[in-house]
Amino acid sequence: MRLWSILVVSLSRVKKVYMSRFIFYSAILVASISTLLFINSHYLQALSIHLTDITTIINTPNILTSQHNLTPDTNNHIKEQDHMSNRAAASAAKTMAKSTPLRHAKITAHRSAARGHADHGWLNTHHSFSFAGWHHPDHTHFGALRVLNEDRVRARSGFPTHPHRDFEIFSYVLSGELTHRDSMLSKGNEGGQSDKFYRMGRGDVQFTTGGTGIAHSEMNEHERDTVHFLQIWAIPWKRGLQPRYHTRSFGDDYKRRGFVSILSPLKGGVDATAQQERDAEPTIPGTIPIHADMAMGAGIIAPGAEGFEWVVGAKATEAAKRKVYVHLPMTKAGKARIRIDGREDVELGEGDGAYVDAVNAGDKLVIESIGDAEAEVIVLDTA
Repeated sequence: MRLWSILVVSLSRVKKVYMSRFIFYSAILVASISTLLFINSHYLQALSIHLTDITTIINTPNILTSQHNLTPDTNNHIKEQDHMSNRAAASAAKTMAKSTPLRHAKITAHRSAARGHADHGWLNTHHSFSFAGWHHPDHTHFGALRVLNEDRVRARSGFPTHPHRDFEIFSYVLSGELTHRDSMLSKGNEGGQSDKFYRMGRGDVQFTTGGTGIAHSEMNEHERDTVHFLQIWAIPWKRGLQPRYHTRSFGDDYKRRGFVSILSPLKGGVDATAQQERDAEPTIPGTIPIHADMAMGAGIIAPGAEGFEWVVGAKATEAAKRKVYVHLPMTKAGKARIRIDGREDVELGEGDGAYVDAVNAGDKLVIESIGDAEAEVIVLDTA
């Protein structure tokens, strides 16, 4: 009996010791959990705010310049102090979204070797579409796009005064110097640079509305250097337009951030008033107005960089059903290559082009640079 009493007392004391320790450690555990919850609630709140800020940056227009079509006027408002935040936002966006392949699009390569070619000594030219003495029934035009010639003209030579009528004609200079001169201006009496006289260099675009008739010359007046440029013709939406010139420059820095819009339809469209014709205001500010349901863009894509997106229709054209011609000029001695829409069967080398058909306004066409040198890509978007 005494032994039983001693055992009960001993167990009671052990219970009190362990209960006190249990209460002590439980209190520590509760305090720790409370502290962690307090810290985590603040961390989650801060993380939520940070993600909201990133979303705001990503959705802010003109920030993600590496992924969407740019306009010249928009580009001119990007200040140097904003460049770091622009790059950070673009970097964040690259990890957060990828464009969906355009499975409905029909994309057909037009290889450089299949182009027309002529070497006249002073002029070395390649024709993507039937031109002069070269005709191919499969390559006559693509929508409003009628001519795409890649020309090299030797120094102190060129195209003397010649007429144009009822075509929209534009020259995109890749390297060298090209002098445009209206037929009414004699050499040495031009009176400074203007739309009627312009000595063009890399990035410059000279545009001519042939309309009822106009005459000009395009000469390489440099003493030594060859000029390399694209000459492009488009079919206007109507004949008998008032002839006109436009000249603009589009810098490489902007083209390295995304596709820069070069041409867009004249405001007022096919029914533009006489005043709208005189104002010559394009649908996209800062571009050159064209008398066609057509847009043009250019971008310079670094190898391995995030692909550039061309928004079909450039948010400026009329028809919903569109076509896009993609061209990779011969500028890097064969080292530039691109891939269109992620498709391995449409990887293009220099001089190649591609017909992108059955696409819709608003579709996002992704073009990647997969070569050993940056790729200067031209897109011509037509109905």
